[in-house]
Amino acid sequence: MYKVLIRPILFNFDPEKVHYFTFSLIRNISKIPGIKTLFKSLYVVEDKRLERNLFGLTFKNPVGLAAGFDKNAVLYNELANFGFGFIEIGTVTPKAQEGNPKKRLFRLKDDSGIINRMGFNNEGLDAAISQLKKNKGQLIIGGNIGKNTKTLPEDYTKDYLECFNALHPYVDYFVLNVSCPNVGSHAKLNDKDYLLELISSVQKANATFEKQKPILLKIAPDLNDIQLDEIIELIAETKLDGVIASNTSVDRTGLKTSDARLTEIRNGGLSGQPIKEKSTKVIQYLAEKSNKAFPIIGVGGVHSAEDALEKIDAGADLVQIYTGFIYEGPSLIKRINKALLK
Repeated sequence: MYKVLIRPILFNFDPEKVHYFTFSLIRNISKIPGIKTLFKSLYVVEDKRLERNLFGLTFKNPVGLAAGFDKNAVLYNELANFGFGFIEIGTVTPKAQEGNPKKRLFRLKDDSGIINRMGFNNEGLDAAISQLKKNKGQLIIGGNIGKNTKTLPEDYTKDYLECFNALHPYVDYFVLNVSCPNVGSHAKLNDKDYLLELISSVQKANATFEKQKPILLKIAPDLNDIQLDEIIELIAETKLDGVIASNTSVDRTGLKTSDARLTEIRNGGLSGQPIKEKSTKVIQYLAEKSNKAFPIIGVGGVHSAEDALEKIDAGADLVQIYTGFIYEGPSLIKRINKALLK
């Protein structure tokens, strides 16, 4: 129904406007008596065999919603009714910010992909906390954190720490987003020495809390083998809890979309089917070279149950969807969970 009736209508309009329209629609429909039960009956798969235990947390199932969809934590309670095992909110920055100028979100229909250069647009830390206080405890919530665009390089770590300390009581795990191609000073955020400093600082802050929260690193799909070896060394050295592989890509190789259209769109991070193989190769490399020394959450191009199984076979412990959710609809989560049970 979604792909035949709903998606064709939504895809006639501006992607960012559709995003907010869909948010309002889901939120308002979910207030109607009986709708929550209906959604659960349509999409939720309840089975103990789907549970995954990672870094001290028990996930109802291994299918999550990636960061970027519910940036401000306004819809996670309603989205839980679609069968997700976990939802990652954010990226959250200390201060609210508009992000990059519009238009900044583009569909690549021929490639089943999306290019975005949103630029960490979000309502800030206080707004996210206000929403997270409404958590009904239906599933695990991750907090994806970053820095404000105008923050000076010497203060990057302060931004991450401010988010980490304030969100600590309200999320179940953290993700340090250092790999988004749409933020300034991208080079510093990928420098190993800086990452050591950042991770060490966040871990020291974590140790001050009575209950420590897992900390993961989100990496780019465009890293070469030498850079991936550095990531493996970094995880071993810092004893970080895990990796999310991967973020969006700046590579445009092999796209069906015309060069003229890509020139018109300009820069941004590519997600969806075009990065499926790239992200799976990163997962496989990390898993094999580290001898599966740390948990991996696989994301990038999961548009079918087969795509999810491929990532899990490559070494992912959990998977996340975003672009696949937009192109395939909420039934994708159920299809993946059903396939896992088989």
